[in-house]
Amino acid sequence: MDKLKRTALFEKHQELNAKNIGFCGWEMPVQYAGILKEHEACRNNAALFDTSHMGEFFFEGNLLFSGINDTTTVDVLKLPIGKCKYGFLLNKDGGVIDDLIVYKAGPDRLMFVVNASRIEIDYETINSQLHNGVFTNASEQTSKLDIQGPKAKEILQDLVTFDLDELSFFSFAETDIMDSFALVSRTGYTGEVGYELYLDNTTAPLVWDKLIKRGAIPAGLGARDVLRLEMGYSLYGQELDETTTPIEAGIGFFVGYEKHFTGKEALLKQKEEGAPKQAIAFTTNSKRAPRHGMDIYQNDQKIGVVTSGTFSPSINSGIGLGSVQTKLYKKDAPIELRNERGNIPIFKTTLPFYKK
Repeated sequence: MDKLKRTALFEKHQELNAKNIGFCGWEMPVQYAGILKEHEACRNNAALFDTSHMGEFFFEGNLLFSGINDTTTVDVLKLPIGKCKYGFLLNKDGGVIDDLIVYKAGPDRLMFVVNASRIEIDYETINSQLHNGVFTNASEQTSKLDIQGPKAKEILQDLVTFDLDELSFFSFAETDIMDSFALVSRTGYTGEVGYELYLDNTTAPLVWDKLIKRGAIPAGLGARDVLRLEMGYSLYGQELDETTTPIEAGIGFFVGYEKHFTGKEALLKQKEEGAPKQAIAFTTNSKRAPRHGMDIYQNDQKIGVVTSGTFSPSINSGIGLGSVQTKLYKKDAPIELRNERGNIPIFKTTLPFYKK
């Protein structure tokens, strides 16, 4: 077994008695004081997450003639400087190699933020399509902290050199934090007001300590997963993979078709003819939590599988996302989940599960 990687914050997690797990090749904190307490901190105060396992790529070069604009669904030519956008890196069949966020830092500068498990394949896939320009994988040298929650702005403000009110959703600024360069974006994976900070590995532990001293509550991957699912956000490896298109995952609305990208023809075909599978969102109307991999049944026939499920503290019931076969799924027929432990009736709903 390969040795798990550790972020620059590992010793900080140890000092806080974090419970660690292996995640995408990294030893990461799943919880500190407990998932429910950390979830509550994010919804009502401010939670601080170490997400340094994520990958960061930087591109410098001509955005029009380098081939970089054809690599993802994001149109970087139309993306304003100082803005970032969610999109996809697709294969020729429209399957999702990864979902990512592209940042436009200048007329010839981009940053790509990708999932930890996909760093190598993402880099190779994008780099293979470039004709020129400089494309760098800076994942090992970059730390990432997410501060999320109603008090995030108040806690972070004095550490940056600009007014955080200037940042609209999916905007970012390059700044100094504790005498080091940082990029701060108004983004997150929780549905709360929040910011993501990109820092060097030396500065990140200092900023972590400072934010905790100012009132941020350390939170692990467990709370982060509950928070993202309450908003209905997809997770790579569960809702998304190379055999699932954005349309089949229920997030095809993030794709623009004004430019060329790998997989475009496959998506246009699904838009015209319909997709063989589709995403559904559901609750259990009880505290019973659906689990990833449970079978979805309708009229005593298996029609799909649960991709994500958990108990939601915000709405006090089980919630889940699933993928069902379009031809078998009946919109108005009763649905239930099944596994070796029994059956759970479920009820289709709309996203997000949690609405403020």
